[in-house]
Amino acid sequence: MSTLDFPLDAARRLVDTALEEDLGPQGLDVTSTATIPADQHATGHVVAREEGVLAGAPVVELVLEGVAARTSGTPLEARSSHPGVRPSVEVRIEDGTRLRPGDVIAVLEGPTRQVLMAERTLLNVMSRLSGVASHTRRWADALEGTGCTVLDTRKTTPGLRALEKYAVRAGGGTNKRMGLFDVAMVKDNHVLAAGGVGAAFTAIRERFPDVTIEVEVETTEQAIEALEAGSRFLMCDNMSVDLLRSTVEAVRAWGEQRGEAVEIEATGGLTLEVAATYGATGIDFMSVGALTHSSPIIDLALDLIASC
Repeated sequence: MSTLDFPLDAARRLVDTALEEDLGPQGLDVTSTATIPADQHATGHVVAREEGVLAGAPVVELVLEGVAARTSGTPLEARSSHPGVRPSVEVRIEDGTRLRPGDVIAVLEGPTRQVLMAERTLLNVMSRLSGVASHTRRWADALEGTGCTVLDTRKTTPGLRALEKYAVRAGGGTNKRMGLFDVAMVKDNHVLAAGGVGAAFTAIRERFPDVTIEVEVETTEQAIEALEAGSRFLMCDNMSVDLLRSTVEAVRAWGEQRGEAVEIEATGGLTLEVAATYGATGIDFMSVGALTHSSPIIDLALDLIASC
């Protein structure tokens, strides 16, 4: 799990917001408070109801910490060292693992009220992230053997970018860029505003000499123009498979003549059905916005096994 680099701070912020929405300012679950004795304890299993890929298992502990803090009156900033009683967690399956129906992902033991107060928040987050990971895994599997890697985009849920991109990694994909700040992408509007591909590329290189610069192209001619301007990272947008193949051939030939390595990405209008065909054109990457903006959730559940 360490190789996936779980975004702990982003997850904690999300959990705080989600619990505030669910429990309100008083940290209250009126149903559980009215029907369950305060001293009752339970064991619960977080289980998979369908096949998929797991992402977000560390969220279970964070949600339980947040619930314990809210129900005990402990300041949220001190919750990790809170000595009060809260459910213990045993995570049995690591993120990035393929799930089968019935798999027990985690075991929770502790106050029944707290387990049930945590239920919806931890399931909401894990189901969403596991959905992204599962969708990404299907793309990674489709591209296996082509030499092409699937990338995500900036088409993420506001406030969830770090976690959704983590889920992409858990599913076997790669993060392209985290935002507008770490990679420059020259698109048609930038070219128009700057006065040309060369002008845009030069302006970025002068202002930000160390940043990676990618140029979006729609034709072979534009690809060569971008290379001549200095770009070594091209994004081929909405090309047919034949046009993409011929563009890749032209770009590779240009690079070989000059001893220059060029990275090529395809994007736009891609589907799982054609992923392998496009991946076999010789591109390095395929970026898919649907990984984060259109992934269905994975059905997970919390089942109480025993109470006393």
